[in-house]
Amino acid sequence: MYLRRYSKKADGEEYGYWALVESVRTARGPRQRVVASIGKLPGLDKEERVGWEEIARILNGKSQPQDSLFEKTEEPPSWATVDINRVSVERLRGFGDIYLALLLWQKLDFAKFCKEQMPEGREAIPWSVMACILTVARFCAPSSELQIAESWYDKTALDDLLGVPSDRVNDDRLYRSLDVLLPHKEALCRHLQERYGELFGETFDFLFYDITSTYLEGMALGNPQAKRGYSRDSRPDCPQVCIGLVTSREGLPLAFEIFDGNRTDVTTTEEMVLIMENKYGKAKRIWVMDRGMVSEDNIEFMHKRGARYIVGTPKSMLRKFEKELLAKGWEEVHPGVEVKKCASPEGSEEVFVLCRSEGRKEKETAILNRFVTRLEAGLNKLKEQAQQGKLRDRQKAERRIGRLLERNSRAASLFDVTVTETTTEKDMRLNIKIYKNEDRYQWALQSGGNYILRTNWKESDPKTIWKRYIQLTEVEDAFRTEKHDLGMRPIYHRKQDRTQAHIMVCFLALAMWRTLQQWMKASGLGTAPRKFIEEMREVKSLDVLLPAKDKTIRLRVVSTPSKELKVLLQRMNILMPNRAKIIENVVKKIA
Repeated sequence: MYLRRYSKKADGEEYGYWALVESVRTARGPRQRVVASIGKLPGLDKEERVGWEEIARILNGKSQPQDSLFEKTEEPPSWATVDINRVSVERLRGFGDIYLALLLWQKLDFAKFCKEQMPEGREAIPWSVMACILTVARFCAPSSELQIAESWYDKTALDDLLGVPSDRVNDDRLYRSLDVLLPHKEALCRHLQERYGELFGETFDFLFYDITSTYLEGMALGNPQAKRGYSRDSRPDCPQVCIGLVTSREGLPLAFEIFDGNRTDVTTTEEMVLIMENKYGKAKRIWVMDRGMVSEDNIEFMHKRGARYIVGTPKSMLRKFEKELLAKGWEEVHPGVEVKKCASPEGSEEVFVLCRSEGRKEKETAILNRFVTRLEAGLNKLKEQAQQGKLRDRQKAERRIGRLLERNSRAASLFDVTVTETTTEKDMRLNIKIYKNEDRYQWALQSGGNYILRTNWKESDPKTIWKRYIQLTEVEDAFRTEKHDLGMRPIYHRKQDRTQAHIMVCFLALAMWRTLQQWMKASGLGTAPRKFIEEMREVKSLDVLLPAKDKTIRLRVVSTPSKELKVLLQRMNILMPNRAKIIENVVKKIA
């Protein structure tokens, strides 16, 4: 997405306005589509006079003073004779993304929460401030605690905005901050639920649950949860931990739990349901989970708890609905996606929703045929080698067949392969018989792109059930954000507590990321925080040195955002300092 300026004539007068535009692929090639018309924003060219004092007030959460900054008359200009040949610039620092992260920290009331949970003691730097530094670093430039202390912090304006000098930020203090933050995990989840309700009016009637894994570098001998298991990161060689995440309908993270790395998904469901009930009460909430999280035992457990659910089902259950797949009565819920409501085959009160997607069917058919073709070619090659006498070792032949079936597992169930020996007077030959089950193959083609949803929610419209289930992609997107944008993987900590604290900091950063997404959405700017953060990174703070007759004047300034970024900031009502400050330290530093 990007901003585009348009010109328009009205009553003989030409004026310009802005629109948020995205590129889309069409049959005729790429085209541009207007997502939102922003219009001509008042005050875009005439900026408010905002100084560092106002920014400090915002970050400290203080209320607007009675005598507003913007109602004051401008201060009289001060004059100095400057040698322009010796003007220089120093101390270039990252400002825009840091300032945005601190705004989100304040918006979620994390500063207040940390001060209440971690009151100041004898420590030189309050733990609440160190928790802020850890999370802001994770949000803006994910890296290790060592890199934060040695290089990253010095390149940012955090020392100005938080008042913590760089020599006070070291790796030991950051590590101890992880230890202090971890015990407040449960209180943090409750705080987030309350804050989401205040900011976005979330009712938490739907809970979306999924699980992923993230791997650790090294042996992680100090972490009993670090074990080898099914790796979503394609790193089965590394120990890992599994992370269960619960989100709201909008993808706002509510809670997380960390499980052993070899824990199967289906065994975590009961534990997570009980945890959420203990945290938030046994309210009338509806759980939404993928088929990998569900078993018949879990369904029975949910029934006994009186919990409602919308879950996916194993593909093998499609056999019970073979007639319904061929019958009429489908309703289109989305272009290329149709649904149909069916009664339970066991006569229970559950409702089943058949879903089929043309795009998904084409994809699954193409994948299946690729595996079938590759497997057939490999098996026929082995058969020819056996007939020509080039393959005589039966055990070797069976091992090669097993490897072929393993590499083409999508099509392995469609073939039956037998190896026999034929002994003649001259020699011994192997016979490889290949049988392709055409009935299974045709059923695989017919059922491609079809899946079933199962629910005990008293909702009669299958379209609504499908729309709620498809929002499970928000959890998957949250995992992608944590891993790619927030750098959750790999984990370098050896101890269990440090690993859990690292994931907790990623969880805090994810809450800020999703809050920014909702903020942009409410401002009519789409849902692409990544692009906005990249634009904010271009805003820097720097010192301009003006050599006067008797002294050198140091002005601390913030670079002017681009016109496009000014539009976004105006739309989101974000103030940026645009007045210089004649002072060495912008805010009072912590001694």
